[in-house]
Amino acid sequence: MTKKIFLSIITVSFLAVTAAIILLTGISYKYNAASAADNLRQSCTMISSAVEQSGGKYLDTTDFGALRVTWITKSGRVIFDSKQDPDRLDDHSDRQEIEEAMRAGEGESERYSDTLMTKTVNHAHRLSDGSVIRVSDVQSSFPALLLKNLQPLAVMLTALALFSLASASIISRHIVRPINDIDLDHPKTEKSYKELAPLLKKLRKQNGRVNKQMIELKQSREQFSLITESMSEGLIVADQKSNILTSNSSAYTLLGAEKNEGDHTVFSLCRTEQFRRCIQDAMGGRRAECLISTDGGERKVIASPANSHDTVNGIVVFVLDVTEQQQLETMRREFTSNVSHELKTPLTTIYGISDMLASGMVKPEDISSLSNDIRNEADRLIVLINDIVSLSKLDEGTAPRQDEEVDLYDLAADIISRLKLSAEEKHVTAELTGDHVTVFGSRTILDEVIYNLCDNAIKYNNEGGSFTVKVSHIPMKAIVTVSDTGAGIPEKHLGRIFERFYRVDKSRSRKIKGTGLGLSIVKHGVSYHGGTVRAESAVGKGTTFTVELPIEKRKG
Repeated sequence: MTKKIFLSIITVSFLAVTAAIILLTGISYKYNAASAADNLRQSCTMISSAVEQSGGKYLDTTDFGALRVTWITKSGRVIFDSKQDPDRLDDHSDRQEIEEAMRAGEGESERYSDTLMTKTVNHAHRLSDGSVIRVSDVQSSFPALLLKNLQPLAVMLTALALFSLASASIISRHIVRPINDIDLDHPKTEKSYKELAPLLKKLRKQNGRVNKQMIELKQSREQFSLITESMSEGLIVADQKSNILTSNSSAYTLLGAEKNEGDHTVFSLCRTEQFRRCIQDAMGGRRAECLISTDGGERKVIASPANSHDTVNGIVVFVLDVTEQQQLETMRREFTSNVSHELKTPLTTIYGISDMLASGMVKPEDISSLSNDIRNEADRLIVLINDIVSLSKLDEGTAPRQDEEVDLYDLAADIISRLKLSAEEKHVTAELTGDHVTVFGSRTILDEVIYNLCDNAIKYNNEGGSFTVKVSHIPMKAIVTVSDTGAGIPEKHLGRIFERFYRVDKSRSRKIKGTGLGLSIVKHGVSYHGGTVRAESAVGKGTTFTVELPIEKRKG
């Protein structure tokens, strides 16, 4: 502000002085020009009177000094010139001052020379015989006068500039000092300009509100810190650029990370691929979960986006210690695997006996009922065992995996064809849409995933309903959606449908063939490929399952 005031004063002073000098010079020039014109007129009148009395003899014997005297005949021929040879001068009858003198008795004119920066003033007087006496004088032009006075003007301007600099510096500091002396924390109107009083009053009120808010904010932060530090679960809050805004000590302890001072991102807390992908999904606007192993045990990470008007402003991450839970789950999986292997041999034998019954080796009256019962039960148990075995292998990561490029569209078409009879029995129609999208993975496992979803879309559909399989993709992800027109799943059950043996309607489920493991196989099969699966449903409107799989090109 001081600089602006200083420059403004200097500019105004310079312009004012310059304008004054130009104005005074112009007034002086105009006055001198008028005086010179009047003297020239008198000289012309006097010389004309002398020529009237003495004739050309007066002109030949008189020294006119700086004045140029010319005598022009009525016809315009020059018969005398005090500066040049008359015979070398051309006809002057067309000159302005000569024409005016011929017509009105007197005439005058001015002619400028831009190269010489001079002005020639002419005055003419007609004699009694019709001839004309013209007197001319050369004067400096206004620009020439300015240049002539340039040196004294420069000295004057320099002196005034120095004076203006000193004055402007003192005045600007004097003007700004009361403003600079304002205490922004405790503004007072008494020692400042009265024009600033409204602003200072508003500033004082604003300071009061800010101080109150700061105290409340500090109290809230202390309360929040007290609550989060007492949690055994880890809590991390990050902004949209993944920079950590706040976190508790449990988060660092559970993840086995060291708490460093300064800015750092969520990714610095854990370097595993699962953790990175989970955080990235949350940053992309989707809730994500993952399990990671640390030196301290198994951790479950839940990352949720913090949205505002469809914009992700940050994420909230919870870290849970699930070591004991995972151990129990592992024990349960091992038990399930052992039991299934023990049951498979006798059940296969039962299946063989039922085959004998069906071949007619028992009394005719018993064959039909016994063979059908044994076959149906054997089929149900073998399917259960196969599902348990498949699920156990997926849990343990021991499923045989021969990765290859799999066209999901072609695979879905093959599965729909295999389920054609089941669909026709329930009068359910199937539709396949989308594009040919190729992923790199296990054809067997991907077949189980899509097969179970399509099988459920038939089994849990309404009589005469339909289901649609759509294959599409987004950058680096393949998407398979299976939508049906069934009764739908209540919202309270959606979070548990992927659990093993979980049934939404147990009374209805008994009438539908199935093991209760289909969706668990789907979830584990998708996770086996590093993907995700989710369900959306509305009661009475059907259910949609969406599978997302990473598109990874085969290395090498």
